[in-house]
Amino acid sequence: MELSQARHAARAGAAAVTYTLVIEMQLVIGLTATIFTAVGMLVNNDFHAIPEEAREFGFGRTGYYLLLAGSAATYQCFFLGTIGAIFFGSALLAGVVMTVLIPVTEVLAVLLFSEPFNGTKGVALALSLWGFVSYFYGEVQTAKANRQPDNNPPNAEHLDP
Repeated sequence: MELSQARHAARAGAAAVTYTLVIEMQLVIGLTATIFTAVGMLVNNDFHAIPEEAREFGFGRTGYYLLLAGSAATYQCFFLGTIGAIFFGSALLAGVVMTVLIPVTEVLAVLLFSEPFNGTKGVALALSLWGFVSYFYGEVQTAKANRQPDNNPPNAEHLDP
């Protein structure tokens, strides 16, 4: 997404990349993914399984459909926020935010749904936190390096060898 924004901005006379343009791009991406997925579900007759899953769902049919709608709405809000992070920050920042959500999701699943916390989840949690801390450590080091004044006074002449 960030690369497509940069290419659009680099074109001669191109209009500025606005948040509205980025949202339109996401809309096209989302519609394409929806159509692609729906065609796959039609080919495999997966739409017939939805009512059966709803009947077997622990919270009933209404709970199943509310969960589907809520998941879809949450997913769209998540991607809207990701696009905002890319547009106003960087793709790296958006990746870091998504990485931080992995351990949050794991911990919430263990606390709210009484899921077992096994070794795989522990490794994923440790790696996610390690990546998050590494990113911010690098950012702090870069900020410190940018704040340090030059050793050379501003009026000094430099002779190239």
